[in-house]
Amino acid sequence: MKLNEIADNPGSSKKLMRVGRGVGSGKGKTGGRGVKGQKSRGGVSINGFEGGQMPIHMRMPKRGFNSLNRQDYAWVNLNRLQKAIDANKLNAGAEITEDSLMAAGLIRRKKDGVRLLAQGELKTKVNISVTGASAAAIAAVEKAGGKVTVLKPAVVEEAAA
Repeated sequence: MKLNEIADNPGSSKKLMRVGRGVGSGKGKTGGRGVKGQKSRGGVSINGFEGGQMPIHMRMPKRGFNSLNRQDYAWVNLNRLQKAIDANKLNAGAEITEDSLMAAGLIRRKKDGVRLLAQGELKTKVNISVTGASAAAIAAVEKAGGKVTVLKPAVVEEAAA
């Protein structure tokens, strides 16, 4: 095969309609843009502009409430915890901490803490200390003979004014 023999498959690309090439072409004169005005010319970006009036997307109310002080937790489910123990990424005999979860690759970063969730099943006895855990996750760990220690989240102290 030579470079001059390379070609697209037939029918894979379509020729573009050339606009503004005479009335007989079907896309002549205004070139499919209607008549006159700013939108008939090139380089126009006026989507959402309402002539100086406050745009609709800014007039509509915001939904819900986003607290400035909300906590953003990294989370780990029981099935991923069990999978990491089976793959010897985590030592079930030692206490599992947030740092060991990060070292094992179960979470990327600690954020405001780690929260243990109850999806899946835990078969191994483990002692785990995390910032938060759901009631179902605590029950599942205790059912397997383990223990969950819930740490207090790190409090961000505000600067004195």
